[in-house]
Amino acid sequence: AGMTSNSALQKVKRLFNAKKAGHTGSLDPIATGMLPICFGEATKFSQFLLDSDKVYLVTAKLGIETTTGDSEGDITATCPVEKITQERFTEVMRQFIGTIEQVPPMYSAIKHQGTPLYELARKGIEVERKSREIRIHSLSLENVANDEVTFRVHCTKGTYVRTLVADIGKVLACGAHVIQLRRLAVTPYSEAPMYTMQTLAAIMEREGQAGLQACLLPVETSVQIFPAVKLSQSAVFYLRTGQSVRATFPIGSSLVRLMSDDSHFLGMGEVLPDGRIKPHRMLSTHEKALLADVS
Repeated sequence: AGMTSNSALQKVKRLFNAKKAGHTGSLDPIATGMLPICFGEATKFSQFLLDSDKVYLVTAKLGIETTTGDSEGDITATCPVEKITQERFTEVMRQFIGTIEQVPPMYSAIKHQGTPLYELARKGIEVERKSREIRIHSLSLENVANDEVTFRVHCTKGTYVRTLVADIGKVLACGAHVIQLRRLAVTPYSEAPMYTMQTLAAIMEREGQAGLQACLLPVETSVQIFPAVKLSQSAVFYLRTGQSVRATFPIGSSLVRLMSDDSHFLGMGEVLPDGRIKPHRMLSTHEKALLADVS
């Protein structure tokens, strides 16, 4: 908590002595949890993790609204909180499950005429934001203790948990803001091991770069949710020159994992309407190149 995603990225990049690295979706400074970091060739596939589903554990404080929607903001409104039962909170949560429209908060990195909204918000400027369609797959209540409620959120990309909490607070007619937020999973890394910054530093001191390299996951794990297509050597040759090829692939797939006949991951292919596959993102090496880290 208290660290930006970019500062976490820079620290991990220095530890691994990496020339190229990128994270796969910012966490608010108040948040903790999973921040997958891509190195080298793996940065070509970071978009797939940016677009993937996320799971969060959030604690909301009822009765107080803030400028940012979390505890870092200034208080804008307070309201007495009548006893909220688990049944009442569960009833309200159900209203937000499924495909919903969400208006992004002013304190966000979304740009308005080239300027991040949070910069405008800090100047006291508020602009109209278009609502966005998101999907809340599930909401599950963990605990209700007086004016604090903890619940789990499984959602699509682009979901602002701070806004979700504020909207739930409005329905409860008391207001609410986030006081704790932890990202538990980034699909497909729901079960992946995570390393704290302190753990990585200790590994480096004890085992050097060899120890850090052992923490890395193969780059293809970032796209393992997509169906695989095994290709002949000649098909691989044509794909590497940018040409489309014919191959057998699952019906209904628009993107596929491209594998060589000896099961090496080659990259991602896009299925064309005529049944051919064209290169979408291709690896130039077969290196292990991805780390799931905790910020």
